[in-house]
Amino acid sequence: MKNMLSDLQPQPLFNNFEQICQVPRPSKKEEKIRQFLMDFAKSNQLEAKTDETGNVVIRKPAVRGKEHVQTVILQTHMDMVCEKNSDKVFDFDNDAIEPFVEDGWVKANGTTLGADCGIGIAAQMAVLTAQNISHGPIECLFTVDEETGLTGANALQPGFLEGKILLNLDSEDEGEMFIGCAGGIDTLATFSYEKQPVPAGSAALKINVAGLTGGHSGDDIHKNRGNANKILTRILRELSKEIDFELAVFDGGNLRNAIAREAFAIITVAASQKEKTVAAFNIFAAILNHEFERNEPGLKLKIGSIEMPESVIDKSSKIKLLAALDGCPHGVLEMSTRMEGMVETSTNLASVKFASPDKIVVTTSQRSEIESRKLMAASMVESVFTLAGAVVEHSDGYPGWTPNPDAEILKTVVKSYEDLFGAKPIVRSIHAGLECGLFLEKYPYLDMVSFGPTIKGAHSPEERLDIETTQKFWKHLVDVLERIK
Repeated sequence: MKNMLSDLQPQPLFNNFEQICQVPRPSKKEEKIRQFLMDFAKSNQLEAKTDETGNVVIRKPAVRGKEHVQTVILQTHMDMVCEKNSDKVFDFDNDAIEPFVEDGWVKANGTTLGADCGIGIAAQMAVLTAQNISHGPIECLFTVDEETGLTGANALQPGFLEGKILLNLDSEDEGEMFIGCAGGIDTLATFSYEKQPVPAGSAALKINVAGLTGGHSGDDIHKNRGNANKILTRILRELSKEIDFELAVFDGGNLRNAIAREAFAIITVAASQKEKTVAAFNIFAAILNHEFERNEPGLKLKIGSIEMPESVIDKSSKIKLLAALDGCPHGVLEMSTRMEGMVETSTNLASVKFASPDKIVVTTSQRSEIESRKLMAASMVESVFTLAGAVVEHSDGYPGWTPNPDAEILKTVVKSYEDLFGAKPIVRSIHAGLECGLFLEKYPYLDMVSFGPTIKGAHSPEERLDIETTQKFWKHLVDVLERIK
């Protein structure tokens, strides 16, 4: 494949990223990227080791004269969110991401780009091989399964790291320095249902919701983007007012930390009601298109005939499922009273899947900067699904990262940015989850800051990396490393 990033500066940063795009790295399947990193360390004669969970640390000694400078940990995660457009044929376990450059951005062909957190990995590799940076001892930590469970950070053991300063390179807004993040928890609801034969004389229809922006369920939850699961539920509930239909399939969303972009349902109706169903759908679709014309102009709502399903779910389960999905909250629940303009508490109706012949699993995730309100949101979602007869369980969750505005490393990072670019960076918390809260459980003495280049559309095929801010990010990172005493 032609190296589409070879003309971009700085090198070798973009060349490293191009190489990373060639290595499959789905969450929980980091074997290939782990081996890539270990081979990289060996070829550059750098000390490297892994732990039982699969985390990797690569060490680089200080340059001459800086042996007594504090050790700095540069940290990213190995895995990426694997999302693709429905018409894109792609195997994330084996195929290489196809990056290209367009209008000042690096994008991917029909899939997530993996700049989250691939560009951070590329920066770590560039630091590890650089011969012209005056720095103290460096530890580069690469964790596993950040996107679906924070598994690597959670399993990190005391003693694996030596540094007391940690620079997390997993942020997506250049010019913003993050010193805190929300904690999170997942709430899963499982419905049982009975299969029923399709009534005689039926017609089958497929309803599609597509074209939504999607995005990160933390970073983008306040942007009023449509949720395909909620929209599809509204359509089905609206149809039920006029049409007696049976539900065969409801499938929407994929990942717990992504806003659902696409969803579809397969229903059956009496053949004599087919035209009436299509007409009712078209009327309500026009209403929805008007609602979303400004914030989701790409929304596509379709209905069409499809092959008859083998069975449908029982009526009682259909009613309970749709009522629960309708009642389940989605979006911002509270804005922060501690940091103006920041979301405090939110919930995401992430996915609905027919997981087995008689089970439907609904996955949601809740976030908050306040632990008690995170649990409150999870309890709220649990109540809705419990009332509908579902079995509800919660994940262990993960803690937030309480801001420390007096950290010495923050002062260094801010002063570096001001001197380099003549502007004050924004210092704030982020509503998305970062691994830093878990690091503090094992290494409570760490001083931490998170920063990175601008990435838009993370966790969706619209993901793109801003080239200009990537150049600034690299310059800033190098300057910070040279300033640390």
